[in-house]
Amino acid sequence: MEYAENILGTIGNTPMVKLNKLVEDLPCLVLAKYETFNPGNSVKDRMALKMIEDAEADGRLKAGGTIIEGTSGNTGMGLALAAIVKGYKCIFVMSDKQSKEKMDILRAVGAEVVVCPTDVEPTDPRSYYSVSKRLGDETPNSWYVNQYDNPSNAIAHYESTGPEIWKQTDGKITHFIVGVGTGGTISGVAKYLKEQNPEIKIWGIDTYGSVFKKYHETGEFDEKEIYPYVTEGIGEDILPENVNFNLIDGFTKVTDKDAAVYTQLLAKKEGMFLGNSAGAAIKGLLQLKDKFQKEDVVVVLFHDHGSRYVGKMFNNDWMRKMGYIA
Repeated sequence: MEYAENILGTIGNTPMVKLNKLVEDLPCLVLAKYETFNPGNSVKDRMALKMIEDAEADGRLKAGGTIIEGTSGNTGMGLALAAIVKGYKCIFVMSDKQSKEKMDILRAVGAEVVVCPTDVEPTDPRSYYSVSKRLGDETPNSWYVNQYDNPSNAIAHYESTGPEIWKQTDGKITHFIVGVGTGGTISGVAKYLKEQNPEIKIWGIDTYGSVFKKYHETGEFDEKEIYPYVTEGIGEDILPENVNFNLIDGFTKVTDKDAAVYTQLLAKKEGMFLGNSAGAAIKGLLQLKDKFQKEDVVVVLFHDHGSRYVGKMFNNDWMRKMGYIA
Protein backbone atom coordinates (compact mmCIF):
# COMPACT_ATOMS: atom_id res chain seq x y z
CA MET A 1 0.00 0.00 0.00
CA GLU A 2 1.18 3.51 -0.79
CA TYR A 3 0.36 6.29 1.66
CA ALA A 4 1.92 9.13 3.68
CA GLU A 5 2.23 8.71 7.46
CA ASN A 6 0.59 12.12 7.90
CA ILE A 7 -0.14 15.24 5.84
CA LEU A 8 3.45 16.49 6.21
CA GLY A 9 4.64 13.59 4.08
CA THR A 10 2.90 15.14 1.06
CA ILE A 11 5.03 18.29 1.05
CA GLY A 12 7.21 18.76 -2.04
CA ASN A 13 7.54 16.92 -5.35
CA THR A 14 5.15 19.41 -6.94
CA PRO A 15 4.53 19.27 -10.71
CA MET A 16 6.09 21.31 -13.49
CA VAL A 17 3.49 22.67 -15.93
CA LYS A 18 4.03 24.24 -19.36
CA LEU A 19 2.60 27.72 -19.88
CA ASN A 20 0.96 28.30 -23.24
CA LYS A 21 -1.38 31.17 -24.12
CA LEU A 22 0.08 33.92 -21.93
CA VAL A 23 3.61 33.30 -23.22
CA GLU A 24 2.83 32.95 -26.94
CA ASP A 25 5.06 35.92 -27.76
CA LEU A 26 8.11 34.48 -26.01
CA PRO A 27 10.63 32.46 -28.04
CA CYS A 28 11.39 29.92 -25.30
CA LEU A 29 9.83 27.10 -23.31
CA VAL A 30 8.23 28.45 -20.12
CA LEU A 31 7.48 26.05 -17.27
CA ALA A 32 5.69 26.75 -13.99
CA LYS A 33 6.81 25.11 -10.75
CA TYR A 34 3.31 24.67 -9.38
CA GLU A 35 3.55 24.92 -5.60
CA THR A 36 -0.18 24.94 -4.81
CA PHE A 37 -0.02 21.13 -4.83
CA ASN A 38 1.56 21.28 -1.37
CA PRO A 39 -0.99 20.42 1.37
CA GLY A 40 -1.21 24.01 2.62
CA ASN A 41 -1.51 25.18 -1.00
CA SER A 42 1.75 27.12 -1.05
CA VAL A 43 5.52 26.91 -1.40
CA LYS A 44 5.82 27.98 2.24
CA ASP A 45 4.94 24.49 3.49
CA ARG A 46 8.49 23.44 2.62
CA MET A 47 10.30 25.97 4.76
CA ALA A 48 7.69 25.94 7.55
CA LEU A 49 8.35 22.25 8.21
CA LYS A 50 12.12 22.68 7.91
CA MET A 51 12.16 25.61 10.35
CA ILE A 52 10.12 23.61 12.88
CA GLU A 53 12.25 20.49 12.56
CA ASP A 54 15.48 22.46 12.98
CA ALA A 55 14.06 24.31 16.03
CA GLU A 56 13.01 20.99 17.57
CA ALA A 57 16.46 19.53 16.94
CA ASP A 58 18.37 22.29 18.74
CA GLY A 59 15.86 22.85 21.56
CA ARG A 60 14.41 26.23 20.55
CA LEU A 61 10.97 24.60 20.20
CA LYS A 62 9.94 22.39 23.11
CA ALA A 63 7.05 19.99 23.67
CA GLY A 64 3.69 21.74 24.05
CA GLY A 65 5.20 25.06 22.95
CA THR A 66 3.64 27.96 21.11
CA ILE A 67 4.85 28.93 17.63
CA ILE A 68 4.75 32.70 17.01
CA GLU A 69 5.31 34.31 13.64
CA GLY A 70 4.56 37.38 11.55
CA THR A 71 3.15 36.13 8.25
CA SER A 72 1.31 37.27 5.14
CA GLY A 73 -0.65 34.03 5.51
CA ASN A 74 1.08 31.21 3.68
CA THR A 75 3.96 30.58 6.09
CA GLY A 76 1.36 30.62 8.85
CA MET A 77 -0.63 27.90 7.09
CA GLY A 78 2.45 25.70 6.68
CA LEU A 79 3.42 26.21 10.31
CA ALA A 80 -0.16 25.51 11.45
CA LEU A 81 -0.36 22.18 9.61
CA ALA A 82 2.94 21.04 11.12
CA ALA A 83 1.85 22.29 14.55
CA ILE A 84 -1.38 20.26 14.39
CA VAL A 85 0.53 17.06 13.59
CA LYS A 86 3.25 17.75 16.16
CA GLY A 87 1.11 19.15 18.99
CA TYR A 88 2.01 22.87 19.17
CA LYS A 89 -0.12 26.00 19.53
CA CYS A 90 0.21 28.92 17.06
CA ILE A 91 -0.11 32.69 17.24
CA PHE A 92 0.21 34.49 13.91
CA VAL A 93 0.58 38.24 13.39
CA MET A 94 -0.62 39.69 10.08
CA SER A 95 -0.86 43.14 8.51
CA ASP A 96 -4.32 44.44 7.72
CA LYS A 97 -3.66 44.51 3.96
CA GLN A 98 -3.76 40.70 3.80
CA SER A 99 -6.90 39.09 2.46
CA LYS A 100 -9.70 38.12 4.85
CA GLU A 101 -9.54 34.61 3.39
CA LYS A 102 -5.99 34.17 4.70
CA MET A 103 -7.00 35.26 8.20
CA ASP A 104 -10.08 33.01 8.16
CA ILE A 105 -8.11 29.99 6.95
CA LEU A 106 -5.54 30.37 9.75
CA ARG A 107 -8.29 30.60 12.34
CA ALA A 108 -9.97 27.57 10.75
CA VAL A 109 -6.89 25.44 11.49
CA GLY A 110 -6.82 26.53 15.12
CA ALA A 111 -4.38 29.44 15.10
CA GLU A 112 -4.81 32.69 17.00
CA VAL A 113 -4.52 35.65 14.58
CA VAL A 114 -3.42 39.16 15.59
CA VAL A 115 -3.94 41.91 12.97
CA CYS A 116 -1.66 44.99 12.80
CA PRO A 117 -1.71 48.16 10.66
CA THR A 118 0.21 48.04 7.37
CA ASP A 119 1.04 51.72 7.05
CA VAL A 120 3.61 51.99 9.87
CA GLU A 121 7.40 51.78 9.99
CA PRO A 122 8.87 48.30 10.60
CA THR A 123 10.32 49.59 13.90
CA ASP A 124 6.96 50.98 15.05
CA PRO A 125 5.69 48.98 18.06
CA ARG A 126 2.39 48.45 16.17
CA SER A 127 4.05 46.85 13.11
CA TYR A 128 3.63 43.14 12.56
CA TYR A 129 7.40 42.69 12.86
CA SER A 130 7.43 44.38 16.29
CA VAL A 131 4.27 42.73 17.61
CA SER A 132 5.36 39.21 16.66
CA LYS A 133 8.76 39.74 18.28
CA ARG A 134 7.14 41.15 21.45
CA LEU A 135 4.73 38.21 21.68
CA GLY A 136 7.70 35.88 21.33
CA ASP A 137 9.39 37.59 24.27
CA GLU A 138 6.26 37.64 26.44
CA THR A 139 4.71 34.19 25.79
CA PRO A 140 5.96 31.35 28.03
CA ASN A 141 7.41 28.28 26.26
CA SER A 142 7.22 29.95 22.87
CA TRP A 143 9.40 30.11 19.77
CA TYR A 144 9.49 33.17 17.50
CA VAL A 145 10.15 31.80 14.02
CA ASN A 146 11.41 34.95 12.21
CA GLN A 147 11.23 33.53 8.68
CA TYR A 148 12.99 36.63 7.31
CA ASP A 149 16.28 35.90 9.04
CA ASN A 150 15.90 32.18 9.84
CA PRO A 151 18.51 30.31 7.75
CA SER A 152 16.36 27.15 7.67
CA ASN A 153 14.06 29.02 5.27
CA ALA A 154 16.59 29.16 2.43
CA ILE A 155 18.07 25.76 3.33
CA ALA A 156 14.66 24.13 2.77
CA HIS A 157 14.65 25.32 -0.84
CA TYR A 158 18.30 24.40 -1.34
CA GLU A 159 17.49 20.87 -0.19
CA SER A 160 14.14 20.34 -1.95
CA THR A 161 12.85 22.95 -4.42
CA GLY A 162 16.15 23.49 -6.24
CA PRO A 163 16.92 19.79 -6.76
CA GLU A 164 13.36 19.14 -7.94
CA ILE A 165 13.57 21.90 -10.56
CA TRP A 166 16.96 20.65 -11.77
CA LYS A 167 15.68 17.08 -12.08
CA GLN A 168 12.35 18.01 -13.70
CA THR A 169 14.09 20.08 -16.39
CA ASP A 170 16.77 17.41 -16.89
CA GLY A 171 19.34 20.09 -16.07
CA LYS A 172 18.26 22.20 -19.06
CA ILE A 173 16.92 25.16 -17.06
CA THR A 174 18.48 28.47 -18.15
CA HIS A 175 16.45 31.01 -16.13
CA PHE A 176 14.63 30.91 -12.79
CA ILE A 177 12.07 33.63 -12.01
CA VAL A 178 10.27 34.08 -8.69
CA GLY A 179 8.69 36.73 -6.49
CA VAL A 180 10.87 37.81 -3.57
CA GLY A 181 9.57 38.40 -0.04
CA THR A 182 11.56 36.74 2.73
CA GLY A 183 14.12 35.68 0.12
CA GLY A 184 14.24 32.04 1.16
CA THR A 185 12.86 30.60 -2.06
CA ILE A 186 14.98 32.60 -4.50
CA SER A 187 18.19 32.27 -2.47
CA GLY A 188 17.89 28.56 -1.69
CA VAL A 189 16.94 27.60 -5.24
CA ALA A 190 19.57 29.93 -6.74
CA LYS A 191 22.35 28.46 -4.60
CA TYR A 192 21.51 24.93 -5.69
CA LEU A 193 21.01 25.74 -9.38
CA LYS A 194 24.16 27.86 -9.70
CA GLU A 195 26.18 25.05 -8.09
CA GLN A 196 24.97 22.80 -10.92
CA ASN A 197 25.41 25.42 -13.64
CA PRO A 198 26.75 28.93 -12.85
CA GLU A 199 25.32 30.22 -16.15
CA ILE A 200 21.70 29.91 -14.97
CA LYS A 201 20.16 33.38 -14.57
CA ILE A 202 18.13 34.17 -11.46
CA TRP A 203 15.53 36.95 -11.66
CA GLY A 204 13.53 38.31 -8.73
CA ILE A 205 10.08 39.84 -9.06
CA ASP A 206 9.68 42.96 -6.93
CA THR A 207 6.82 45.42 -6.47
CA TYR A 208 6.62 49.22 -6.39
CA GLY A 209 6.90 50.30 -2.77
CA SER A 210 9.62 47.74 -2.03
CA VAL A 211 13.36 48.26 -1.63
CA PHE A 212 14.82 45.17 -3.33
CA LYS A 213 15.44 46.31 -6.91
CA LYS A 214 17.18 49.57 -6.08
CA TYR A 215 19.23 48.00 -3.29
CA HIS A 216 20.42 45.25 -5.65
CA GLU A 217 21.41 47.75 -8.32
CA THR A 218 22.99 50.47 -6.16
CA GLY A 219 23.68 49.02 -2.70
CA GLU A 220 21.58 51.85 -1.27
CA PHE A 221 18.68 51.22 1.11
CA ASP A 222 16.48 54.07 -0.07
CA GLU A 223 13.58 54.85 2.27
CA LYS A 224 12.02 56.95 -0.51
CA GLU A 225 11.33 53.66 -2.31
CA ILE A 226 9.07 52.54 0.54
CA TYR A 227 5.33 53.18 0.42
CA PRO A 228 2.21 51.03 0.90
CA TYR A 229 1.33 48.63 -1.91
CA VAL A 230 -1.48 46.16 -2.57
CA THR A 231 0.38 43.15 -3.97
CA GLU A 232 0.61 40.39 -1.37
CA GLY A 233 3.51 38.09 -0.55
CA ILE A 234 6.36 39.86 -2.34
CA GLY A 235 8.49 42.96 -1.71
CA GLU A 236 9.71 44.28 1.63
CA ASP A 237 10.49 47.49 3.50
CA ILE A 238 13.40 45.69 5.23
CA LEU A 239 16.37 43.63 4.02
CA PRO A 240 15.81 40.05 5.25
CA GLU A 241 18.97 38.07 5.90
CA ASN A 242 17.57 35.32 3.67
CA VAL A 243 17.86 37.47 0.55
CA ASN A 244 21.29 36.64 -0.89
CA PHE A 245 21.69 39.45 -3.41
CA ASN A 246 24.94 37.94 -4.70
CA LEU A 247 23.02 35.00 -6.16
CA ILE A 248 20.41 37.17 -7.93
CA ASP A 249 21.16 38.46 -11.44
CA GLY A 250 18.45 41.12 -11.45
CA PHE A 251 15.02 42.31 -10.38
CA THR A 252 12.05 43.62 -12.31
CA LYS A 253 9.21 45.55 -10.65
CA VAL A 254 5.53 44.90 -11.38
CA THR A 255 2.70 47.33 -10.60
CA ASP A 256 -0.17 46.42 -8.28
CA LYS A 257 -2.58 46.76 -11.20
CA ASP A 258 -0.61 44.45 -13.50
CA ALA A 259 -0.18 41.86 -10.75
CA ALA A 260 -3.95 41.84 -10.11
CA VAL A 261 -4.93 41.76 -13.79
CA TYR A 262 -2.50 38.95 -14.62
CA THR A 263 -3.69 36.94 -11.61
CA GLN A 264 -7.09 36.89 -13.30
CA LEU A 265 -5.56 36.17 -16.72
CA LEU A 266 -3.72 33.10 -15.42
CA ALA A 267 -7.07 31.66 -14.40
CA LYS A 268 -8.92 32.68 -17.56
CA LYS A 269 -6.21 31.87 -20.13
CA GLU A 270 -4.25 29.00 -18.57
CA GLY A 271 -6.77 27.48 -16.13
CA MET A 272 -4.33 28.25 -13.32
CA PHE A 273 -6.23 29.48 -10.25
CA LEU A 274 -3.36 31.09 -8.39
CA GLY A 275 -2.52 33.83 -5.92
CA ASN A 276 -1.58 37.47 -6.38
CA SER A 277 2.19 36.87 -6.51
CA ALA A 278 1.69 34.53 -9.49
CA GLY A 279 0.14 37.42 -11.42
CA ALA A 280 3.18 39.52 -10.56
CA ALA A 281 5.53 36.70 -11.56
CA ILE A 282 3.99 36.08 -14.99
CA LYS A 283 3.88 39.82 -15.77
CA GLY A 284 7.49 40.15 -14.62
CA LEU A 285 8.47 37.26 -16.88
CA LEU A 286 6.81 38.99 -19.84
CA GLN A 287 8.69 42.21 -18.99
CA LEU A 288 11.94 40.20 -19.25
CA LYS A 289 11.07 38.97 -22.75
CA ASP A 290 14.24 40.39 -24.34
CA LYS A 291 16.41 38.24 -22.04
CA PHE A 292 15.27 34.94 -23.58
CA GLN A 293 16.47 32.95 -26.61
CA LYS A 294 14.73 30.19 -28.55
CA GLU A 295 16.61 27.34 -26.86
CA ASP A 296 16.08 28.63 -23.30
CA VAL A 297 14.11 26.80 -20.61
CA VAL A 298 12.57 29.33 -18.23
CA VAL A 299 11.06 28.22 -14.92
CA VAL A 300 8.73 30.54 -13.01
CA LEU A 301 7.58 29.52 -9.54
CA PHE A 302 3.95 30.09 -8.56
CA HIS A 303 3.62 30.42 -4.80
CA ASP A 304 0.02 29.96 -3.70
CA HIS A 305 -3.64 29.34 -4.49
CA GLY A 306 -6.39 31.61 -5.80
CA SER A 307 -8.80 30.63 -3.03
CA ARG A 308 -6.98 33.10 -0.76
CA TYR A 309 -7.85 36.04 -3.03
CA VAL A 310 -11.51 35.45 -3.89
CA GLY A 311 -12.55 38.66 -2.10
CA LYS A 312 -9.89 40.73 -3.84
CA MET A 313 -8.18 39.91 -7.17
CA PHE A 314 -10.98 37.52 -8.19
CA ASN A 315 -13.74 39.94 -7.18
CA ASN A 316 -14.57 42.32 -10.03
CA ASP A 317 -16.28 44.80 -7.69
CA TRP A 318 -13.02 45.07 -5.75
CA MET A 319 -11.01 45.26 -9.00
CA ARG A 320 -13.22 48.12 -10.24
CA LYS A 321 -13.01 49.94 -6.90
CA MET A 322 -9.20 49.78 -7.15
CA GLY A 323 -9.31 51.10 -10.73
CA TYR A 324 -7.74 47.93 -12.15
CA ILE A 325 -10.59 47.15 -14.56
CA ALA A 326 -13.32 49.29 -16.13
